[in-house]
Amino acid sequence: MGNVIHAEPTEVVAVVRFRRGVVGERKRVCHIVPIPDFGPIPEHLVALCGELLVPGDVEVLDRIGGMPCEACLTRSARRACRRLR
Repeated sequence: MGNVIHAEPTEVVAVVRFRRGVVGERKRVCHIVPIPDFGPIPEHLVALCGELLVPGDVEVLDRIGGMPCEACLTRSARRACRRLR
């Protein structure tokens, strides 16, 4: 009866950007950051684009707002395509 959808494990990610005053406005883009499945948040987070982020220097957003990091978006799309194969 009908289609059955099976959930697949997905990676937990957060959308973050540098807080005001930490960097100039041009660098306050929204990065996509993988979050560990368990344990404490590490001292440094690495965005999909490779940007190194200190948790205290960034704010977590509930959605992409403002300018997104194009490299993070591109890598995120590629990872999603690989999961579908």
